[in-house]
Amino acid sequence: MFILPALIGFALFYAWPTVRSVSISFTDWNMLSPARPVGLSNYRKLLNDAVFWQSLKATGVYVLWNIPLQTVLALLLALLLQRFSRNSFLRSVVIAPYLLPGVVVGLMGLWMLNPELGILNAALGWLGVHTQPFLGSIQQAMPTIASINTWQYTGYTSLLLYTGMQSIPPSVYEAARIDGAQGGRQFFSITLPLLRPVMAFVVITSLIGSFQIFDTIAITTQGGPVNATRVIVWYIYEQAFTLYNMGYATAIAVVLFAVLLLVTVVQLRLFRADSSDLE
Repeated sequence: MFILPALIGFALFYAWPTVRSVSISFTDWNMLSPARPVGLSNYRKLLNDAVFWQSLKATGVYVLWNIPLQTVLALLLALLLQRFSRNSFLRSVVIAPYLLPGVVVGLMGLWMLNPELGILNAALGWLGVHTQPFLGSIQQAMPTIASINTWQYTGYTSLLLYTGMQSIPPSVYEAARIDGAQGGRQFFSITLPLLRPVMAFVVITSLIGSFQIFDTIAITTQGGPVNATRVIVWYIYEQAFTLYNMGYATAIAVVLFAVLLLVTVVQLRLFRADSSDLE
């Protein structure tokens, strides 16, 4: 009875739409006329769709930029919070970017990285560096998008890791110091292994969020330049609400769901997230 309200909300807004999407993926539907069953036609089309594979590749590039950068920075920030400050105000400052709407973060990045008026290019000019296109460059666009989102989410991720560090018993570190383990040895032999369940949660949720990147793309590049940032969710949006191919768009969404489910299962196995070295 206690979880019933949340369970009803989950069923109405998550479970039922998911089931409905699967059924729509087997139809040809433009949202203006009745859906027409087409069997596996959308999935066969997907296999031969070069733009779909390109968007999946672009998403993979974003993930490879975002996840390692965000995780490493968050881990370093969590260590700094643990060692030098337990001030609640500082933790509030760290998480502040995460509390901003994604649209606001995208607009901030768009303005700051503007080739003509952006403050970052102005700073580079003072240092004698040529103006950089950032979001306007095929090579720089995706790393720039990843950097914007890393800035937004690193603080939140670091607080999760910091909380995990706080759960490690101080007696473990005391025993390590008695045995002569210091600094880096404690980090690699104690902190990282005992953070494994929290790290699994952080990496998996960050990975799922990275595959679903949309708002920053919509505000800054809209898939450009030359499809360099046309990620999978942006392609789904184009198919559904620009070309009105709702059946095909939901077929892509179902494939994305399957990919995320597979990646999540693999990550859970790799991290052995159901066990802890503290037990």
